[in-house]
Amino acid sequence: MTTVFDFSGRNVFVVGGTSGINLGTAHAFARAGATVSVASRSQDKVDAAVRALQAHGGRAAGYALDVRDAGAVEQAFEDCAARFGSIDVLVSGAAGNFPAPALGISPNGFKSVVDIDLLGTFHVLRAAFPHLSKPGASIVNISAPQAFLPMESQMHVCAAKAGVDMITRVAALEWGSAGVRVNSVVPGPIDNTEGMRRLAPTPEAMQLTVDSVPLKRLGTVDHIADACMWLSSPQAEYVSGVVLPVDGGWSLGGASSLGRGLAELMGGNSRR
Repeated sequence: MTTVFDFSGRNVFVVGGTSGINLGTAHAFARAGATVSVASRSQDKVDAAVRALQAHGGRAAGYALDVRDAGAVEQAFEDCAARFGSIDVLVSGAAGNFPAPALGISPNGFKSVVDIDLLGTFHVLRAAFPHLSKPGASIVNISAPQAFLPMESQMHVCAAKAGVDMITRVAALEWGSAGVRVNSVVPGPIDNTEGMRRLAPTPEAMQLTVDSVPLKRLGTVDHIADACMWLSSPQAEYVSGVVLPVDGGWSLGGASSLGRGLAELMGGNSRR
């Protein structure tokens, strides 16, 4: 269960917020009293997420869009601000990934991940800025340990997420004078998520993953939600430009070595 925070009367937008870590974070803000909007590519998932979020008793809205489409992203933020007022918290978590060695990634596959993770993050932050509650707004980008740890079969994601963390730092520099704080949260291996199922699709791969974490257990969606909520709360009002691993110590070394072990276990990957 997430730590108790009060976001009553606050307007929160979670991009990628219809599944996994992002949906769990959206629910945490809704339970804390926020009005929550979510966005992802699937209309069905958007509709289901909005219904579930409304069950907490507050207001919710959803937008089916592709973060690679700058115009669609801009329209969503304009509509959200028109309905609910300025945006207090933005969580940007749209992402794409598939494991593949460098020589097994097609140019289109590499470009697809960079366009979703990196260009998509730029589109989201740029479109949101005019509608943020200034001063006082918080932006949290959902990053990944690949941003600063080289991993086998993850060249495309390493490149994209490194860019996301630099977007975080530059936005924190440029937008600090407007009172907007920008930080990144870096999830480790989180149980019951699509990312974890892709990373460790077999019991053997799952055990390798658990063994690679210093705390010897997987994280939960609530761990990430708590970090996002703390960074967006008054308790963190002087925190900006931070890249915060929430990973049980995984990024201290286990994450890097795991890639090789998984590649050996899975016997390589097909070309994408």
